[in-house]
Amino acid sequence: MTGTFTHDPPSAAGGRQSRPLIITEDAELLDDLLRLCAAAGATPEVHHCVPERGGGWEAAPLVLVGDDAARRVRGAARRHGVVLVGRDQDDPGVWKRAVRIGADHVLMLPDGEQWLVDRIADVAEGVGRPALTVGVIGGRGGAGASTLACALAVTSAREGLRTLLVDADPLGGGLDVLLGGETAEGLRWPAFAASRGRVGSGALEESLPRLHSLRVLSWDRGDCVAIPPQAVRAVLAAARRRGGTVVVDLPRRIDDSVAEALAQVDIGLLVVPAELRAVAAAGRVASAAGMVLRDLRVAVRGPYAPGLDDREVARLLGLPLAGEVPVETGLLRPHEGKAPPGAARGPLARFCTGFWERALVEAGAA
Repeated sequence: MTGTFTHDPPSAAGGRQSRPLIITEDAELLDDLLRLCAAAGATPEVHHCVPERGGGWEAAPLVLVGDDAARRVRGAARRHGVVLVGRDQDDPGVWKRAVRIGADHVLMLPDGEQWLVDRIADVAEGVGRPALTVGVIGGRGGAGASTLACALAVTSAREGLRTLLVDADPLGGGLDVLLGGETAEGLRWPAFAASRGRVGSGALEESLPRLHSLRVLSWDRGDCVAIPPQAVRAVLAAARRRGGTVVVDLPRRIDDSVAEALAQVDIGLLVVPAELRAVAAAGRVASAAGMVLRDLRVAVRGPYAPGLDDREVARLLGLPLAGEVPVETGLLRPHEGKAPPGAARGPLARFCTGFWERALVEAGAA
């Protein structure tokens, strides 16, 4: 059981990590709250009453007041981010006590545990603007979607943005290979297959291989070719909480796990070679992806078949045109020990730079 009052939620100033404050003398309740803080990756400050020194009451991003301590905090200065925590589901007096201390929220354990873990994790991590998340999907096999995804990520990192590249295609050969980092240390998708609930965003970022100034979540060379939908949801949500940009290389077949990825994508790019068979195949992919993804745009790749240009391809697919993807050698062949896609300041890099400039302005992040 939980209940909310109409106060604005607290935020960690400047996105800094901060310690929640616990006020209670109930040993059993304290054990539960410490357990939930540990699950959220936070180390709290604990007091039996309002701290007299150090400004803990005012400075803490979140204050968890045990119902036993409500009377002892009644004289404290009013502030946002106070949660009154109790256990008695049938006690109507808890709402009066919450109003008297200016609580934003009333929470009863154990029902509200997951909500509280998420709230504690938010303040521990310092939640800001979520990452602008772009999904890239090929209209047909060999369209160059993986290379474009890598180029977008490399360009984003070069512009100084925190960038995570996610390989959501288990049969694609591995984006770490395309970036020349298949032996780089760090975790791959199989390590997250059992993830449930909330994944710590900072821990996720630090655990992944760092290649070309960005983090990469790819596949290992093992037999695991599927990640449960709930794990995909948890990992991508953690990636988005870190801010910056996330680029997801998507397979053409939309299963439950891919649908979870699409649900967290802000902009989808459908890469379509300018030929009639590719347009026909891309139409089927667009129909499936469009059931989940609201903003799907077409990126057209030449050379052009007779009678086709980028605008005509977009018209045939009924999608907005994101632009023409320049034809470069790197777009047609896998990484061969040279610079990764988008690293050289050529036409492909210019396409990616222009895309990010527009997308970030649209998202209000520039």
